[in-house]
Amino acid sequence: MKDKVVTKHKRAFVGLAGATALMAALTACGGNQGTAAGEDGGLSGTVQVDGSSTVGPLSTAAAEFFQEENPGVQVTVGISGTGGGMEKFCNGELDVTGASRPMKEEEAAICDENGVAFEEFHVANDALTVVVSKENDWADCLTVEQLTAIWEPDSQITNWNQVDDSFPDEPLELFGAGTDSGTFDYFTEAINGEEGATRTDYTPSEDDNVTVQGVSGSPGGMGYFGFSYFEENADNLNAVSIDNGEGCVAPSVEAVQDGSYAPLSRPLFIYPTASALERPEALAFVEFFVAEHAQIAEDALFIPLNPEQEEELNADLAALKENTDS
Repeated sequence: MKDKVVTKHKRAFVGLAGATALMAALTACGGNQGTAAGEDGGLSGTVQVDGSSTVGPLSTAAAEFFQEENPGVQVTVGISGTGGGMEKFCNGELDVTGASRPMKEEEAAICDENGVAFEEFHVANDALTVVVSKENDWADCLTVEQLTAIWEPDSQITNWNQVDDSFPDEPLELFGAGTDSGTFDYFTEAINGEEGATRTDYTPSEDDNVTVQGVSGSPGGMGYFGFSYFEENADNLNAVSIDNGEGCVAPSVEAVQDGSYAPLSRPLFIYPTASALERPEALAFVEFFVAEHAQIAEDALFIPLNPEQEEELNADLAALKENTDS
């Protein structure tokens, strides 16, 4: 993918791994599982999280689990889309932003201009899922070429029988991600070969529930969003298998982890700011999110890291700890 920032663009000067020793010291003094004591001996304060609608449920699950152990901390999770979250993040308005694509070079430049240092963590995977109505019993598998013909700029396809002459005479009604969404960026590049390149005569929204309602309410509807939203709405929608030339592959945990669900498998990220990591409650939340990423992903219906990705994350944390301790 083009114009993406390298994972190690900038290291936060406070390391997550360093939280372990600090937590242990506080626990020995009778504190809660946190890095700072409030009036009741536990953590206190607020943590502001925003960003991707896809990552939103993942962040919400992490916040709920963390607050069960740290009731003195209020973690708020908003949804502005990946692009909207990055704008707030690089303006210094957030502690953490979630993203369904890597940070772009131009976004990193704005962060640099504003003095916002950050860390990047790949915390889960996703299968960007193409969905159709339950009434659609013909499009169980589509090729990448067919998806391109439907979604490319200036596409003239308005009926399912234009996609394949064996399909019925049914008007095609399209729903999808808005332009502030990382899902929009990822889908347009993967399917149309250029980020942001798409037909414009569809119903866009950063709220995936709009796509759920639109597609489920239209016999000829089609849309796309993250795998967890499909799983939550599987009673009302069908997921389309994708054929990238190697045969039809349905979105699933196994297909994403083994790489066969292509080209719509994607990584999911969280970005904490360095200034947030100086605050004990934010540091503890991010450390919890990263340490418990597999359980959080499973409980939030996301796809956990595969062994190679897990090894890379562990190496990142080890390197961060070494840099912090040196």
